[in-house]
Amino acid sequence: MRRLLGSLVALVVAAGAAVLTWPSAFGVERVFPIAQVISFRAPLAAVMIATALLMLLFAFIRPLRALALVLALIFGVSGGVNAAILSQRGLGSEDLPAKTATSLRVMTWNTAGSATSAESIAQFAVGMQADVVTLPETTIDTGAQVAEMMRDMGQPMWAHHAEYGEYGITGWDATSTTVLIRPELGDYSVIESSLDGSSNTSTVPSAVAMPTSGDGPIIVAAHAVAPRRDYMTQWRSDLQWLADQCASDNVILAGDFNATLDHMTGMGVDGGTLGRCHDTASESGNGGVGTWPTDAPAMLGAPIDHVMATPDWTVSGSVVMRSLDGSGSDHRPIVVQLERTAG
Repeated sequence: MRRLLGSLVALVVAAGAAVLTWPSAFGVERVFPIAQVISFRAPLAAVMIATALLMLLFAFIRPLRALALVLALIFGVSGGVNAAILSQRGLGSEDLPAKTATSLRVMTWNTAGSATSAESIAQFAVGMQADVVTLPETTIDTGAQVAEMMRDMGQPMWAHHAEYGEYGITGWDATSTTVLIRPELGDYSVIESSLDGSSNTSTVPSAVAMPTSGDGPIIVAAHAVAPRRDYMTQWRSDLQWLADQCASDNVILAGDFNATLDHMTGMGVDGGTLGRCHDTASESGNGGVGTWPTDAPAMLGAPIDHVMATPDWTVSGSVVMRSLDGSGSDHRPIVVQLERTAG
């Protein structure tokens, strides 16, 4: 009986570890509550490895030895695989190369509304020589202030936005998403369907800025709803909508996706991560660095903010900025440098 019970415990633990390590193999990467747990692979790996060590201690107790050793093996392998996946995606690189005349720098930062000052945003954007800045949870009033400050610092920007609801009454900054674009990229206009919500993310808005002159990329300032229990259907719909924006050529998709790469498994097309867009952070050594929340160490956070691009663009470097954790926002900004793909 003891042996049978031990076997059942080992099987249940092995199944649970497998689901959390390879959720896509079971088709549960976008299912509550698995989706929430796998957002934090680093803490998950740490807990598994710590549990494996604890099981080794229990192995000194003779009646528990066999089961403890089996569980140590299960937790050790699962923890190691999780750590390896994070390492493959990148545990942190700040190798942002010198900007050239052909480089495009894209910055995204969920500012948590008024928690982050316009001055902080402007100073960081100018310091990073950003050509495109997407700002989820940022009103157009704040965006206009940022653009004016950047102009005064010698780097003018045009401000565009999309919003839902009556911001002035609700007071919820998440109902607005702003995007700043350097005039050198040409003239841009936010398409009507993202303004009136007929084609947009479900609960908080994204802004689709189309070039009306020049050869600049389509810029999508993304904001998907958080995968809370009551919003799982909307969250999945938002991710699919964002994937659909990457169906055409020359698209840059940047913002708060409220999703890690694990959640996007199976949503890529033609080798892309989401639609035809590829994730630039994971291609430049930062895909495992947490962008939320800022009150946790970056390596224990969830990488839910992304800059993505269609194959027209190649990433040459990226940085997840950790020095701004005290700026007010609960998200870390990302800056990515892109180059036009040759050929």
